[in-house]
Amino acid sequence: MRRVLLLLISIFTFAAAFSQNAEYLKSIAKYKNVPSLTATATRVTYKNGKSTSTAGMLYVKHPGRVLIQNGKDALLMNGATFTMKKGPLKARTNSMKDVRYKTFHDVLESIFTGGETDITKHKDVKIQHSATNVVLTIKPEAGDKKMMFSSFVLTIDTRAQELRSIRMTQKGNNYTEYKFSNYKLKAPVDDKVFK
Repeated sequence: MRRVLLLLISIFTFAAAFSQNAEYLKSIAKYKNVPSLTATATRVTYKNGKSTSTAGMLYVKHPGRVLIQNGKDALLMNGATFTMKKGPLKARTNSMKDVRYKTFHDVLESIFTGGETDITKHKDVKIQHSATNVVLTIKPEAGDKKMMFSSFVLTIDTRAQELRSIRMTQKGNNYTEYKFSNYKLKAPVDDKVFK
């Protein structure tokens, strides 16, 4: 009886995961075979009870280049290299050497390739869906004190099939959130943007 119960639980768990992944793939199908795109990127920074907002741009170009730029601040993924610039400060890491960023790298790759990169192998990604959104939550392993962010939450609008936001939560419920709108698929993006 116990084996049958375990088998049924396994089947239902697999079926639920398969369904969530199918919804996720359907929600990003619009990006499949799109070589480049741009969008408006509004950054909201919430710190110690106060929020500020700045306008910027999202640039994506294949293979594997994503830039969110707000004034002098930027979040850049250029292949496996992640660079975060905040004013004069700059932090850089490589997602192939720093496993904490490998999941985030694969999720961004997966979204902007319409699912070509498989994210189901990552145990730190949780996929949830509702009638209007697919939400991906990336939570690095507990106890990793070197991580700049405690979680990444990416929201995809299932009707428009567009990435709507990326929220990076820090200590003390502070966060940085990028909200995306006005997508232009196949918009020309110069390689110099990613330098």
